[in-house]
Amino acid sequence: DVQLQASGGGLVQTGGSLRLSCATSGFEIDDYGIAWFRQAPGKKREAISCINKRDGTTYYSDSVKGRFTISKDNAKNTVDLQMNSLKPEDTALYYCASTRPLRGALLGRIWSWPESFDVWGQGTLVTVSS
Repeated sequence: DVQLQASGGGLVQTGGSLRLSCATSGFEIDDYGIAWFRQAPGKKREAISCINKRDGTTYYSDSVKGRFTISKDNAKNTVDLQMNSLKPEDTALYYCASTRPLRGALLGRIWSWPESFDVWGQGTLVTVSS
């Protein structure tokens, strides 16, 4: 079974950086998308970045583009999210998630929908102080 475990959250000041890591296991093939979502109190879950585990194609929401970078290390089975220039509005619980096997589905069209993901790691809390 596919399993995900997110880590790396913490407290940081505005303008600071954090690096989140999603440890993955159970993948038999690379035909998946791995995404980072976040959810702030009282708000709906938001997709912020995604990477194609096979070819490394990346996607970003407008809210994080230019500040966050997603990367994968297939040898270590991790997907990291480097977060720079953090703002108080980035404060949220961050989750990593995996799609079902893509089987030709266009990841670029589906990655922003939570319904496209069927395995979720536990959240890791990021707090950005002003």
